[in-house]
Amino acid sequence: MSSLWTPGGERPVGQPDPQGPGQPPASAPPGTGGPGDPGPDDEVDAQQVEEMRRQLASTPADVVIANHCYGFFELAAVYLSQTPPMLPKARLAIDAMTAVVEALEGRLGEAEPQLLEGLSQLRLAYVQIDGAQRATGDAAGTAAANGAPAEGGGTPAGPESSTAPSDSSGDGTAE
Repeated sequence: MSSLWTPGGERPVGQPDPQGPGQPPASAPPGTGGPGDPGPDDEVDAQQVEEMRRQLASTPADVVIANHCYGFFELAAVYLSQTPPMLPKARLAIDAMTAVVEALEGRLGEAEPQLLEGLSQLRLAYVQIDGAQRATGDAAGTAAANGAPAEGGGTPAGPESSTAPSDSSGDGTAE
C-alpha cells in the first residue's frame, strides 16, 4: 500500500490486494476490477488521489520540504536511539537533512530556524554517541591489554595486547 503526503498527514492510496497486483478477486463478477476494467473502488480511489493532489498543490513548497526534513530528523533520531546506535544509518539521514537545509538556506520559511537547531542537535548527539562508543572500545582494549576486564565489569574485549599482529593494511583490521 502506498501513501501520499498532505498537509493533514499521510493518506493511504489504494487498498492492498490479497490476490496480488492486477488480479481480480477469485469471486469477482466481470466488470468489477479486473485488469483494464476499473471498478467502483477505483473511481473512489482516483477521486481521493485527485483531492490529495489538489491539497498538496495548494500547500507552499517550503512547508512540504520542511516536512521532509522533519522526516530526516526523526529517522536520524530513531537510528541514534537504538541499542547499539546505528551510526552509519543515522549519519546518512543527518547528511540528507544537511544537504537540503544548507542548499535551501534562506528559502525554507518559518521552519528554517527550527530545522537548523534540530540539525545542530543531531550533529551534537551523533558526535557524543560516536565518541562514547570509541571511548568504550578504547577502554575495553586498554583493559584487555592489561589483562583486566573493561571498566564496568564484563570480559575483556579480545586478544589485544602488545603481541597482537599489527595493522599493515591501514584499515583498522589486524591480519
